[in-house]
Amino acid sequence: MNTMKPRILLAEDDESFGILLREYLQAKNFEVDLMGNGEKALRSFERNHYDICVFDVMMPVKDGFTLAKDVRMINSDIPIIFLTAKSLKEDVLEGFKIGADDYITKPFSMEELIFRLEAILRRTRGDTAEGQSHFAIGEYTFDSTKQSLILKGAERKLTTKEADLLKLLCMNANKILERNFALKSIWVDDSYFNARSMDVYITKLRKYLKEDPKVEILNVHGKGFKLII
Repeated sequence: MNTMKPRILLAEDDESFGILLREYLQAKNFEVDLMGNGEKALRSFERNHYDICVFDVMMPVKDGFTLAKDVRMINSDIPIIFLTAKSLKEDVLEGFKIGADDYITKPFSMEELIFRLEAILRRTRGDTAEGQSHFAIGEYTFDSTKQSLILKGAERKLTTKEADLLKLLCMNANKILERNFALKSIWVDDSYFNARSMDVYITKLRKYLKEDPKVEILNVHGKGFKLII
């Protein structure tokens, strides 16, 4: 990881938990700005540079989902992790539809949060670029490092998880990408909620690639997915 301390925007309305989390992250070599509601967090994001955002979903003034949408309007590439006491399927899927890079349900271990933060930052900072980063997908050009998908000069910026999933599909083009392998590579574990969120991302990638009829992402029942080029 880069030598500069990663800077986190933490939005958490539970003051005691927020302070505890900030102190733990600071002890792990992160810089952390703690905001008690979504409106304060948005103003801080507008004024400062951050490497990653950690937003509680249920907050006063402006909830985490609304905050994330506003932040994405300013910077479409910033990684976002949601923290929530909710574990409802609809809430998880809503978070990923907005473009979340990860979603952690309270209570969680501090070590798990650190692991997920570091994994996302390694990808976004390009510290672990694995081999090839440029791919031809039919008429599309995909740059996994820049997280960009280009068709006839038009560029679409992808979220971190969209880019990671598309890279795995490209690295296994015309072969089966095993579902559990993809889940554990990108989402860390193969829980039900992570599996459902991956399905959401597959649907998004199909939509992005639909302009070229020669490109298709197939479901392989009981096994995984296959990118056909």
